[in-house]
Amino acid sequence: ASLPSDVKLDVIMDTSTNILNTIDSLKETIMITFIIVMLVVFVFLGRWRATFIIILTIPISLIASFAYLLASGNTLNIISLSSLSIAIGMVVDDAIVVVENVERIMAEERVTAREATHKAMRELSGALIATSMVLAAVFVPVSFLGGITGQLYRQFSVTIVVSVLLSTVVALTLSPAMCAIILRPSHKKKAFIF
Repeated sequence: ASLPSDVKLDVIMDTSTNILNTIDSLKETIMITFIIVMLVVFVFLGRWRATFIIILTIPISLIASFAYLLASGNTLNIISLSSLSIAIGMVVDDAIVVVENVERIMAEERVTAREATHKAMRELSGALIATSMVLAAVFVPVSFLGGITGQLYRQFSVTIVVSVLLSTVVALTLSPAMCAIILRPSHKKKAFIF
């Protein structure tokens, strides 16, 4: 209304449809990745209780990553969704190590899940923290790139680092607590053994 009468505004090119399609595709990729990770974990562990403990790490890490994006003023966009789709496979690593070690101790030493969890965490805490620091050391330098590339990859790398560090916190706190409560000694062989 404030423009002069001889000025006309028109849409020359609308790329919003492509961007929305890409974001929808990334959302679908995240869901498919979640399902595939769940199936792979179940196939190799062969126990629903263990799979549940491990898979719970994914939504907790992703939701906490969304909180980071909101707090840092970033948006949920193609870059952040791409980083989260990659991070899904990485956030379960620590929880897998915790659950596997607890199950191993329960089977070898014939102790309760609580006792096995205490022993497993004494053995693993330092290694879990070291693994996460190594992953952070790989991705953090990318955030220091300059120019447009740095702007694009900063959100990508920091989002991955945040989700991995949050998954380590979950693996050091929630996963052991759930192992102590949920896991039961099993005398069955694993579903898939090499």
